[in-house]
Amino acid sequence: MSEAQAAPAERSTHSDVVEIVATVLLALAAVATAWSSYQAARWNGHQAETASRNNAVRIQAARAESEAEAETEVDVALFIQWVDATAAEDDELASFYESRFRAEFQPAFDAWLASEPLTDPDAASTPFAMPEYRLEATAEAERLDAEAEELTATVQRDIQHATNYVLAVVLFAVALFFAGISTKVQGLRARKALVGTGVALFVGATVWIATFPINLSIG
Repeated sequence: MSEAQAAPAERSTHSDVVEIVATVLLALAAVATAWSSYQAARWNGHQAETASRNNAVRIQAARAESEAEAETEVDVALFIQWVDATAAEDDELASFYESRFRAEFQPAFDAWLASEPLTDPDAASTPFAMPEYRLEATAEAERLDAEAEELTATVQRDIQHATNYVLAVVLFAVALFFAGISTKVQGLRARKALVGTGVALFVGATVWIATFPINLSIG
């Protein structure tokens, strides 16, 4: 076979290879686009669920905080009445108010009295400054606030995951474009360049999304 005859045959072979690569790239990029779209949807859904839970937790935290404030107001009011009765040397009235102290306030009050605040200048000024004064509602509000902060961080991560997958969809779509347009171009060199660019985009995007977390939850 002469060189003149070999050259067209070689070009035909190269063209066939480019055609095969373009076809395979179209198929793989289509699958990768569908996968990335699915993952973006899953992470968006997870983000919405977490955000809803976060709102519920914050509402619970606000309720617990309001409850703690109300209980503190009751403790302060009864303590002031006790102080007034004690200052007036009305022991019966002072005992009346003391008997109505809440269970959470009583340990702090007893510890405060034991510190002899009327004679010891280093003693706490009120029972509310004592470490024994602890409200369950306050602790619950703090726990819920911490949980809400964790949920907020989770929401932000989910949004970032969804955004990354959406960008991957764009990259795979561009790879699809180059693979598809290569079949419409006549010049072999131009077809090779288009397919090569599409392959590079596809491989780069595939390596990138391989580092992403996967969400397969159905709930």
